Amino acid sequence: MSAGPRPGGFLPGRHGIDAYGNGGFRFGDMSHRGSILMLPSGVHAWAVERADAITTASLAAVLAEREAIELLLVGTGADIVFLPDPLRQRLKAAGIGLDAMQTGAAARTYNILAAENRKVAAALIAVP
Repeated sequence: MSAGPRPGGFLPGRHGIDAYGNGGFRFGDMSHRGSILMLPSGVHAWAVERADAITTASLAAVLAEREAIELLLVGTGADIVFLPDPLRQRLKAAGIGLDAMQTGAAARTYNILAAENRKVAAALIAVP
């Protein structure tokens, strides 16, 4: 992240996504190159670059905030990718719904639901 985020790739607070593409995102008057997690606690850098690398471990931060999340939007990049059943079941057991879609659609949907104060989070893979 650039323009002054905290160490470790974290910007506290809830922010809308202003733009995406060119390998990153703009939000909260900042930009970040790479994938991100939009959580109730703030925006986190996310080391996932491909949908097949999404695992329970890569979503540990989401699971840690499960009390504040009812729906996780997963932006799988330029293409829609079906996420494996064990991952879906783990999120369901934590009380978190899952909807996977292209990153652009996930970013737009996140903005709408967050503006409605819904308990939503997003895991977004950066697109070129």
